[in-house]
Amino acid sequence: MTFLRFRLPIAPRLSFLTWKRLGGLVLSLMLVLSGLFWFASTPVIAGLNDDRYDGDIFALYASNGSLVPPRYTLKQAFERERPILLVLYVDDSSDCKQYSSVVSRLQEFYGRAADILAVRVDSLNLDKRASKTDEAFYYTGVVPQTVLFDATGKLILNEAGTLPFERVDDVFREVFDLLPRSESVTLKRRPLNEINTELIQP
Repeated sequence: MTFLRFRLPIAPRLSFLTWKRLGGLVLSLMLVLSGLFWFASTPVIAGLNDDRYDGDIFALYASNGSLVPPRYTLKQAFERERPILLVLYVDDSSDCKQYSSVVSRLQEFYGRAADILAVRVDSLNLDKRASKTDEAFYYTGVVPQTVLFDATGKLILNEAGTLPFERVDDVFREVFDLLPRSESVTLKRRPLNEINTELIQP
């Protein structure tokens, strides 16, 4: 019986200089991988008080993702013949981030009786020929911008910048013919024939 023998070539001996190079390569690779891991695990460097983008501001800062995207366009909202609150904003503005909680609170009080439209300025077609039923028609170049219409489509409020909740609430109370906040914390209609009725929200 014959056995075939195979001879494996003897691996060349690595010199000290080659080991040093190999060690340096492994060390460099480990540093690169640890750097990538560190960058992947660091949180986003953005917050409420800066102008950096870190996501949808209503979901992040107002805990209310139901405002975006709006359920209706401004044209559709006019056809519904309800009061409309149009808020124009951008996601990378500290003013808009802070104002998002005010808009969310307004939706809490008036969202069933009025249409709340939060529209990103980035999505607007800023054509000069925009009609009055287009959101871009009302944009003045400053965010946030708050525009309020009554149920007939009449413009009641158009102000740029962050507004306190009370400012917009006062206008809404006029639109719905509600008692002033000093007389009623809850939403109640003004007395009619000496009878108070609560605001009925369809």
